[in-house]
Amino acid sequence: MRILFAGTPATAATVLEGLLIAGHEVVAVLSREDAPLGRKRLLTPSPVAELALRRNLPVIKSNKLTSEVLLEISEHQVDLAIVVAYGVILRHDALAALPVGWFNLHFSMLPRWRGAAPVQRALQNGDTETGVTLFKIDAGLDTGPILSAVPTTIQPDENAGELLTRLALLGVSLLNAELPRLYSGTHLLMDQKGEITIAPKTSRDEARIDFHKDSKEVSDLVRAMNPEPMAWCHFKGEPMRILSARSLGIMKVDDKVGCVSVVGEKVLVTCGEGTALELLDVQPASRNTMQARDWLNGQSHPVVLN
Repeated sequence: MRILFAGTPATAATVLEGLLIAGHEVVAVLSREDAPLGRKRLLTPSPVAELALRRNLPVIKSNKLTSEVLLEISEHQVDLAIVVAYGVILRHDALAALPVGWFNLHFSMLPRWRGAAPVQRALQNGDTETGVTLFKIDAGLDTGPILSAVPTTIQPDENAGELLTRLALLGVSLLNAELPRLYSGTHLLMDQKGEITIAPKTSRDEARIDFHKDSKEVSDLVRAMNPEPMAWCHFKGEPMRILSARSLGIMKVDDKVGCVSVVGEKVLVTCGEGTALELLDVQPASRNTMQARDWLNGQSHPVVLN
C-alpha cells in the first residue's frame, strides 16, 4: 500500500528511516512548516522534512490540514498514513480522506498518557514501565482502537531523550510486524482498556526544581525534562540547568534544603524529607555543560541552590 508518513521531530525521523530501510512504500511525507532555530532564528526544516528531502521524497509542509493540503495528499494516491509526533489535530474531513485511515505510533501503553508528552510524563510520574502503541486515529485525543502495543521497562537512569530514541526503534519493529496485516486486511482493532491519564506538553516553568520535594521526585523531574525544556534552578540569582542527577534516598547531609556539599567523590544537594540528590552534570548560566564536581571546585562556599 501507498503510505503517507506524517511527523516532525527527530524521533519521528528515526521511525521514517526504519520504514524506508524495511522497504515500505512511503510515497510522500507530511511535516510541520520550517521553524526558526538557534540564536540567529534561521528558518529550519524539521528533522522529518530534512530526511525526506535527502531520500528524494515529496514533502508537504503544513501546520494545518486544510482542504488544499488534503488535495495535495490525494494527488499521491495515498492508501493510509502513519503518524508519529506530527503535532496537528486531524479533523473529520482529514480522517475520511484516506481509504484505509490514519494510524498513530504513540509512545505509551494507551490509554495511559494520552497527549503530547507521554514519555516525559511517565518519567516525571516515576513509572517503571511504558511502551509503544499503534492505533487508528479517530476524532478524540489518542482515543482510537488499538492494533498492537509492545511494553518495555524504563531503565533507572534513562532520561526522556534516551527513552524516546529507544521507543522509536521499538516502534519500527512494531510497525514492521503489524503493517503486513494492515496491508492484507487481517489486522484486528481492539478498544482501549485501563486507566486513562493525560500527558500535556511540558513547560519551562514546571521544569524548575523545588528542592523541598524528596530527591526521588527531583531526580524524576530531571530525567523527564532532558533534553527539553531541561530542569533548572537558581544559583546566585542566575538560572542553572541540571542535566542529570541521581536520588540517594534518605541521607543526613545538611539541614538546609538546597545546600550543596561533597561526600566522598559525590556532589550532594539536600532535598526535602531528609533525602539527598547527587548532582552529575550541570550547566551554569552562559557556560558549557560540565560535571558537577568541576563546577563546584570553582565556587566559594557555602553553595546553595534554590
